[in-house]
Amino acid sequence: MLHESNARFFKKPFVLFTIILLLKGYLAWAVTFGDWLPSWKLLITEVPFIWLLFCLIEWIATKRKLLAYTIVNLILTAVFFAVIMYFKYYGVIVTYHALAQVGQVTEVKSSVFSLMDPYYLLVFADIILLLILLPKSRRIKDWKISIKYKPPKGFVFAGFIVCLVICLFNTLPNRASMNEIKKAQQMGILNYEAYTILSLKKEALVPLDNITQASIDKLKGITVPEEPKYFGNAKGKNLIIIQLESFQDFLINLKIDGKEVTPNINKLANEELYFTNFNQLVGQGNTSDAEFVVNTSFYIPPDGAATQKYVDKKLPSLPRLMEQHGYNTATLHTNAVHFWNRGELYSSLGFKHYYDQTFFGDEDMVFFGPSDEVLYAKSSDKLQQMDQEGKPFYAQIISMSAHHPFTIPKNKYKMDLPKRYQGTFVGDYIRAQNYADYALGQFIDELKQKGLWDDSLIVIYGDHMGLPIYSLDRVDKELMEEIYGYEYSYTDMLNIPLIIAGSGIQHEQVALEVGGQADIMPTASNLLGISMKGYIHFGQDLLNQTYNLLPQRYYLPTGSFMNNNAMFMSGSGYEDGTQFPLSGKDSIGKGTTEDEYNRALKLLNLSDSYVNQQPLK
Repeated sequence: MLHESNARFFKKPFVLFTIILLLKGYLAWAVTFGDWLPSWKLLITEVPFIWLLFCLIEWIATKRKLLAYTIVNLILTAVFFAVIMYFKYYGVIVTYHALAQVGQVTEVKSSVFSLMDPYYLLVFADIILLLILLPKSRRIKDWKISIKYKPPKGFVFAGFIVCLVICLFNTLPNRASMNEIKKAQQMGILNYEAYTILSLKKEALVPLDNITQASIDKLKGITVPEEPKYFGNAKGKNLIIIQLESFQDFLINLKIDGKEVTPNINKLANEELYFTNFNQLVGQGNTSDAEFVVNTSFYIPPDGAATQKYVDKKLPSLPRLMEQHGYNTATLHTNAVHFWNRGELYSSLGFKHYYDQTFFGDEDMVFFGPSDEVLYAKSSDKLQQMDQEGKPFYAQIISMSAHHPFTIPKNKYKMDLPKRYQGTFVGDYIRAQNYADYALGQFIDELKQKGLWDDSLIVIYGDHMGLPIYSLDRVDKELMEEIYGYEYSYTDMLNIPLIIAGSGIQHEQVALEVGGQADIMPTASNLLGISMKGYIHFGQDLLNQTYNLLPQRYYLPTGSFMNNNAMFMSGSGYEDGTQFPLSGKDSIGKGTTEDEYNRALKLLNLSDSYVNQQPLK
């Protein structure tokens, strides 16, 4: 009798689907918050939201109650699965804003599959089983009949109100938290997702008249010299900016068992101007965000990619600035221009020409475009053609072969890896970057043979991280610790190189100034002898400043930033935040201040305000 009673209890959809979704919520919590032990917090945050929806089903549904439970189960399962997969790559909690990325998934399916542990798919096992059995099984039909009973409406209504109150109690007090991951943990994942959809709070835009370069520089804590050093040292030269896919700073001068990983870039870093404390400033758009930041010296939007949020604007930009000074402009990328909405981005930035897969063809494909060898070979010919048109040019070249998940074809292998690296994510990354360096070396030789190297200012940088901490397994983390000599950290992850060659400047070979991608435009402009007066910008000339304040977004919680001493990661605010040494340092020195925290937030608001008030195209 007791056995039958228990069976009837667990057959109730309210009970059964609560248990199923609680198990799925546990997996999402374990992956995102690192909480592998069952937590009471999970029970008091996720269960009330689940019951809130179940009460609605019990209130409304009769004939198709089981179908309604299955649909809710499917929707919430999709949310938990998206949270898991998104965190594994971006390290952030996914929100509805990421729906704009759905169209890109098929393009990067190899990256998606590489992040997936097989057991993640178990979250769909019950749904698949139900969909198979629902129309056929006699037992399922009997079950559907047995659960038509509707509990008293008063009882259901009371349960709904109690659950709603608990959800509000979990959500409302935690709205002010700056750290999105902590906010999701405090609210509960499902409450957080609902909050992001329903929240109407928008930060007020600062009027354009109040956004001046002087106010920006004051917030950044810098004074721009009247006569900057190195102004015009590369005057009249072409500008070639090379964006390296997923290239992190630790690769430079790295040797694996005595063999250089990136010998061509090493040579540049050791002979030219090399900024080793340089950092990414990208977000959801990754590579396309890097293109946006470098070409505008603005910050990324608070949510979504720049190519989704800002491309309806006519943006002040490096291409437009260069064109005003007599330069021809072009950008070259072997992917299709529709990917990440780049066609609209290039229009907003004012590039005169773009060359995408239509130009480069479909030979020697690696991932979703022709290889870097094809990119550089055809680009060098195009640059020579532009050089013969009688005026200088600005060209940005976007490499792509070293793209996540870094499993390049075997015919592209240019180095043998030790056994401990073979078959690992870190090993694949190093091999892909070794190939990217090989292709870049060919391009450098081509530029020199065509006489373009000496007549150009060359800027090379990484677009974004390649090895997110949250994507590494135990073996990968051990390999990274072997490489660094200490545990791989957030600051190492964000650290990318910047190399400036052909400028003819007399400066320390290795520059220790802290910088970010927004600083490339003002630094290059200074060397080319082009004033940025009249151009609002949030970066700074790295050759004329010794202090920098770099607000971070997306890959770090809102309110995070870097200065010359440390990286600050926000908590609910400043007081419960955490400070990390910059990459390669073993202490935070003087650390950060709350004043810098407040100024970093104001800088982000000023950038958002300025871009959102630019005229439409």
